[in-house]
Amino acid sequence: MTEKTKVAMVGFGTIGTGVARLLLDRGDRSSRHAKGTLHLQAIVDPDTKRSRGIDLPAGLLTDDLTRVTGDPEITVVAQLIGGLEPARTIMLQLLESGKDVVTANKALLAEHGPELFRRARQLGRSIAFEAAVAGGVPIITGIGQCLAANQVESLHAILNGTSNFILTRMEERGQDYAAAVSEAQSRGYAEADPTMDVDGSDAAQKLAIMAQLAFGAQVDWKNIPRAGIDNVELADLRWACELGYRLKLLAVAQLVPEGLELHVSPTLVRHGTPLAEVRGAYNAISVVGDAVGRVFFEGLGAGQMPTASAVVGDLIDMALGHTEITFGALQLWPDGEGRVAVREPGDVSSRFYLRLNVEDRPGVLAEIAGVLGWHEISIASVIQHEADEEAPQKSIVPLIIMTHTATEGAAATAMETIDGMPFVRPGSVRMRVYDS
Repeated sequence: MTEKTKVAMVGFGTIGTGVARLLLDRGDRSSRHAKGTLHLQAIVDPDTKRSRGIDLPAGLLTDDLTRVTGDPEITVVAQLIGGLEPARTIMLQLLESGKDVVTANKALLAEHGPELFRRARQLGRSIAFEAAVAGGVPIITGIGQCLAANQVESLHAILNGTSNFILTRMEERGQDYAAAVSEAQSRGYAEADPTMDVDGSDAAQKLAIMAQLAFGAQVDWKNIPRAGIDNVELADLRWACELGYRLKLLAVAQLVPEGLELHVSPTLVRHGTPLAEVRGAYNAISVVGDAVGRVFFEGLGAGQMPTASAVVGDLIDMALGHTEITFGALQLWPDGEGRVAVREPGDVSSRFYLRLNVEDRPGVLAEIAGVLGWHEISIASVIQHEADEEAPQKSIVPLIIMTHTATEGAAATAMETIDGMPFVRPGSVRMRVYDS
């Protein structure tokens, strides 16, 4: 007789529909790995009428959560509700009713991870969350299990496919930001309100989860310094290309002797490096471990089936008992202080790209160089093209400066001084540079 693990879903949106397809239409795949069948016993959603384009067995879909919480034969639940509430309350109800839980909700974990994981441990339950970071890319398993022999030294990641798609379209087709956002929305890569994607918040939430997993850092995602792509101009993508770089929204966690550096920002990434070549709605994570060296993960970071793939993978691990072992061993979001201190943002070092709009007259570069030098910022290269005779303000030209390594604090203070100079016009830009 084929062994069955009875599972349920709470939430039947885009991702839930993909999970149902995999369980109902392709259950033979899971049975090969789970030593039996994952039997979908119930789907709970407040909307039981809307068509999802999938045929369900009669009686499977319900709006009654007690069909799951009150059924002791259901041992594992995929909780696929977005947002913070009622997702948090439902997650606690599922744990308290004796269920192990799989989730794809990164915002919930970034905001309430300590509470949820503490409660799961108290109840002897497990939480799996591969789909919460980078969709179908197996980065949680990669860091938590496959690289367990390593001290992770750094993570450099493209964690938001929407932003990467927008930047790709701007670079490849010369679209302005608004047009690229509109196309992302029409393709289903961006929400009607794309703010969380384009302002860096989504990437910061995912980075907070990865920092906990890789470094044991207890960090509120809202405290991670972040800048998004919502102010990126086509001019900066063109200048980056001329300098041999490509612009990416990069999430970084780097362990140095002074502590852990965390930030999310548009960054110039050198052409020819793996991260620079990640196009469209893809995610990628470059991980450096002290034993393995550099490894690279890439794949679709969102979308129905890639994310559903990660959810079902977690369901299989739950059925096999793997998650119970790893959940207990990893001790994610433990009580007390984190294992590593987070550095002050102003102390973090980088090379920088500066774009200044300045008057085209003698002495300007010397004065700007003087300010940078006063703040111990050394210039690596300078580009200043001749003024365009057709430009509305032909006396104003872009001045592009690439610096050597400097601290974030020094660079910010120097730029504040430079922006106040009488020959500098509004619209200055400062971005990090990543060469590895």
